[in-house]
Amino acid sequence: MGRKFIDCREFPSDTSCSVAIAADTDQELLEAAVQHAVAVHKHEDTPEFRQQIKSMFKDGTPPVDRPLSHAL
Repeated sequence: MGRKFIDCREFPSDTSCSVAIAADTDQELLEAAVQHAVAVHKHEDTPEFRQQIKSMFKDGTPPVDRPLSHAL
């Protein structure tokens, strides 16, 4: 299994967050991404939110340049 990542730069936010998180396992990435989303973006940690976050995972590592953002 290769690395996976999620990149806040892909999603509009009030803070223009530039954090990208990568991990070797889905579980590790999910925990880190949820912790970030709750602490920084004030989301509520629910099963539905965790599923939404997991659906945004991508294979590989985050790009150096800012990706194009898109609406959720």
